[in-house]
Amino acid sequence: MQKQTQVFGIRAIIEAINAGETIDKAFLQKGLKGELFTELESLIRKNGINNSYVPVEKLNRLTNKNHQGAVAQMSPIAFHDIEELVLSIVESGKTPLFLLLDQLSDVRNFGAIIRTAECTGVNGIIVQKKGGAPVNGDTIKTSAGAVFKIPICKVDHIKDAVFYMQASGIKVIAATEKTNNTLYDVSFKEPCAIIMGSEDRGINPSTLKVVDEKAKLPLLGDIESLNVSVACGAFLYEAVRQRF
Repeated sequence: MQKQTQVFGIRAIIEAINAGETIDKAFLQKGLKGELFTELESLIRKNGINNSYVPVEKLNRLTNKNHQGAVAQMSPIAFHDIEELVLSIVESGKTPLFLLLDQLSDVRNFGAIIRTAECTGVNGIIVQKKGGAPVNGDTIKTSAGAVFKIPICKVDHIKDAVFYMQASGIKVIAATEKTNNTLYDVSFKEPCAIIMGSEDRGINPSTLKVVDEKAKLPLLGDIESLNVSVACGAFLYEAVRQRF
């Protein structure tokens, strides 16, 4: 089982990127200049690596080593290619069930969702390269190790994944309160992908415009929403119930 590691130092991170290591996120010091730092920034952009510019105090909290203004978190897993994954599932004869997470930010929610997805036979989880929760120690722990058992893909934008699913004959269903349909009004029996939104913003409005169907959970109490991992579990088990 691959462990999550941390790489610090500008040249060390450059070498890790060039060696093809999977970097989950890079933290760069605000306002730092220099030829080597510029080279690192260029590599990060070229490879689409999730990154943030932070004060030096944040870097000092991440490591007590000589970080030179750059710290990278290595992913404990290798991410899959979405096209290869979808093609392999379609060709296998299985009825595809995918899960798209639109910038979910809480690592414990992420881990809980991964665990439920593995238990319900989800064929793969697709996340956005930037803005989403990282795969770190908390994710692994909350997923009960399921993160190593289910393929996870990263895309530039969730909308890219929506279009690719639709082009592959897979219906895209958005879990959103912005509809009159409940999840019990929707069919999950055919190939489908379910989108769950972020904890605070839900699904991006531009993404909602291009999905095939929308569905919500009926809420009978006074609280207006469920925790996203709980809501995701309800959707996935409705899919299981319909397919069982």
